[in-house]
Amino acid sequence: MPDQPDQPQVLFVCVHNAGRSQMAAAFLTHLAGDRVLVRSAGPAPAEEVNPAVVKAMAEAGIDISAEIPKVLTTGAVQASDVVITMGCGDACPIFPGKRYEDRQLDDPAGQGLDAVRPIRDQIEARIRALIADLLHPAAGPDRLHRGRRRLDHSVRHLPREHRQPRSARPRRVPGDRHPAARRTPSRPLARRRAHRAAQSGHRLKEQALHRPPARQLAFHGLHACKHLTSQIAQQP
Repeated sequence: MPDQPDQPQVLFVCVHNAGRSQMAAAFLTHLAGDRVLVRSAGPAPAEEVNPAVVKAMAEAGIDISAEIPKVLTTGAVQASDVVITMGCGDACPIFPGKRYEDRQLDDPAGQGLDAVRPIRDQIEARIRALIADLLHPAAGPDRLHRGRRRLDHSVRHLPREHRQPRSARPRRVPGDRHPAARRTPSRPLARRRAHRAAQSGHRLKEQALHRPPARQLAFHGLHACKHLTSQIAQQP
């Protein structure tokens, strides 16, 4: 199957690739289908998949009897977007730009079917969470904005009989207005303010017309000083 451009690729790694990584890869392939490209491998692959693991997965409705453990290669790690290790330590090479996770799970090697079932159930729960994270990530601001726009568009185009009647819509009271919003004055109040501003402007204009110019005030002051000086000089 050719890789899709937006198809995430996940690699599961355990030591022998015979138990935990095989169950994880089988669950992800079964639940996600073609939406995720799945690989599994191990640094020391066993000769066959653990028979108890095969029986436990058969109880879940998944057949892995034909799977063969595979050796871990650098190319498999480099081609994957998410690398999930399960008890293989530092055997997995590290490449920048990859998402690495380490899952602490019991090793089913040498265990019976009753001991493998809880491990299988833990792996299934974690794979479901991984699918939700890979295919349905949390909504960011852009997605929330687009969703809100679609909701508004749907509400506007509802049939008239499904719309909320105008009488049932909540009415805004004066107390719920935002404090930063400026209240628009009523028409009578606006007219009174304009009338007062016009009267004030007329008064200032009349005062400016009747006020003598500064040059004339200086002339009268100088004439008064000369008259007072002449009177003082004429006194005996």
